[in-house]
Amino acid sequence: MGNAQKKFPSKGDGYKSENKDTRKTKDPSENSKKGFPEKKKPNILQECENDTNGYLSRGSNSSENREEKPKVAESSSAGVSRPTLLPPIAATLKAEGNELFKNGQFGEATLKYSDAIDNAISSGIQCPEDLCILYSNRAACYLKEGNCSDCIQDCNSALELHPYSLKPLLRRAMAYESIERYRQAYVDYKTLLQIDSGIQVANDSVNRITRTLIDQDGPDWREKLPPIPVVPVSAQLHWWDGENFTSEAKQKKTSAKQSTKTNPSDNPEEIFKILKKQGNEFVKKGNTEGALKKYSECIKLNPQELTIYTNRALCYLKLSQFEEAKKDCDYVLQTDGCNIKALYRRALAFKGLEVRTGSSMPVDI
Repeated sequence: MGNAQKKFPSKGDGYKSENKDTRKTKDPSENSKKGFPEKKKPNILQECENDTNGYLSRGSNSSENREEKPKVAESSSAGVSRPTLLPPIAATLKAEGNELFKNGQFGEATLKYSDAIDNAISSGIQCPEDLCILYSNRAACYLKEGNCSDCIQDCNSALELHPYSLKPLLRRAMAYESIERYRQAYVDYKTLLQIDSGIQVANDSVNRITRTLIDQDGPDWREKLPPIPVVPVSAQLHWWDGENFTSEAKQKKTSAKQSTKTNPSDNPEEIFKILKKQGNEFVKKGNTEGALKKYSECIKLNPQELTIYTNRALCYLKLSQFEEAKKDCDYVLQTDGCNIKALYRRALAFKGLEVRTGSSMPVDI
């Protein structure tokens, strides 16, 4: 699972057995799960089979690569790179729960995870990262069984311990969608996509829920949504660089090897490059609003970079915000009067202001 903080365990901790389960075990009750029209969307719990208990898929190749990582992390948690902070009894119960989950015994796995949580809390040992995983594991069991209410509650507990953790966010979004709380599900999916725009199940769900909300609430459906939190840049950078759920031991080892190197999260130039790259990818995938936010963050870091203004102008044009597009192009042309992109996009902005119609522009960033 991805996250925003430095102290928490590696992405695969506690999910070695879950990854295998996504290929071997299917809950028969999933096919009969009700609550969504067959013609509009697939069964949400069926999607959970592939995306909730393994790594979040971003395409077949990358998904296969990610499935190997929990095996390494699982062995490392046995004492190589990150010994677990759980007390011995809780760690044993967790391992037993993982084995039961692998075998499709979700009810029994739930009991093991519950005992592990109780033991960890009563021991007084501070292990928020491990507790987060336990709550997330138990939430996966609840989701498999269709117990969406308890799944949401456990995801809330996990996210209190570890904000912007990907697996609890995804599981809570699926649970919300399963009980037709579409607005809350939409917010969680959009939050996920701020952290990693390549989570396919989140992209598909956003498109599906958008159509549902338009039918349900009409053209003003966005005004009825709860606020979508702005994910801190640090959380996005950690996930982008593969540092989500990174253990404290691994961080110390990395910092020792790279003591002479600059931390990218502390380097404005590196942050700028990453944000610009994310913005470009958002544009290519059609996520214009996401790209607009990334480019705006880039401008705050480096307002002298002219290409960001022409990139953002493209986003404004796609969103029919012609006045804003014109202003960005004006800024560029004040410095570079022969900038072809700025001239072309300003012309489109003028046209849009005159006739108030959008144009389909090629993605040429």
